[in-house]
Amino acid sequence: MKVIFLSFLSLIMSVFVQIAPKKTEPAQIPLCHTSGNDMSMLAANKEFQLMHVEPVAFSYESKAGSMITFPTPDGKTASGFFLKSKNPSDKWLLVYQEWWGLNDQIKQEAEKLYNDLKDVNVLAVDMYDGQVASRREDAAKLMQGAQQDRLQNIMKGAIAHAGPKAKIGSIGWCFGGMLSLQSAILAGKQADACVMYYGRPVQDVDQLKKLDTDVLGIFGSKDKGITPEMVNTFQENMKKAGEKVTIKMYDADHAFANPSNPVYDKQAAEDAYKLTLNYLKGKLKA
Repeated sequence: MKVIFLSFLSLIMSVFVQIAPKKTEPAQIPLCHTSGNDMSMLAANKEFQLMHVEPVAFSYESKAGSMITFPTPDGKTASGFFLKSKNPSDKWLLVYQEWWGLNDQIKQEAEKLYNDLKDVNVLAVDMYDGQVASRREDAAKLMQGAQQDRLQNIMKGAIAHAGPKAKIGSIGWCFGGMLSLQSAILAGKQADACVMYYGRPVQDVDQLKKLDTDVLGIFGSKDKGITPEMVNTFQENMKKAGEKVTIKMYDADHAFANPSNPVYDKQAAEDAYKLTLNYLKGKLKA
């Protein structure tokens, strides 16, 4: 009788287990594009999108540059707008685009730097694999969809294209400002200079310790995307990492240095360019 009772009790318990509600883990709020890049979440933010008024359409015909391709470590190829030094040089400047892509405005900026720096190879790297946006909605999608692995492979390919003896500087704006800092970290001992205009900074101290160059950071105090608080944290983390950073904060908004942006601040942009040029000339000496 005892055996029958225990069997019956076991049957009841098994049925209860099957019909009882299963304990579930707390719901996880999905992170926006965790497989993307460090600015994916910003790109998805409507307020951040509205900071970028659609640029004025214009075409730029280069006098010295042309498009090239180079291999990347993931077995693919990447492209860029290349301006070769008139005299043989192991000095290189990698130029990183805004979220619009490698458009004529970035090519124009690359050629301006090329003419002013002299005897420096300048490569404006195409981080979107040929895609360019003229509407902010499209630019947001491109920046959200840019995968971190691919971005790193393109940067590594550009560094390798410069060659193992190259001394490399980098510069970028917005999305490219973030990439400029990441590029300098990837370049290791080859990194000679790094300029980042209002880009999301790397905040990981261990990553910042890998820098082999100081950094010039140019930001706007009115920027609601890359905020002064974020910049202050970056300064603190650079100090913790034992790295040197020079921060110039202008009374300006995001993308203030882009002439096609209605919030363009001519005075601040010209001052920032002088600061940038003096810094790069001092670092990328012949």
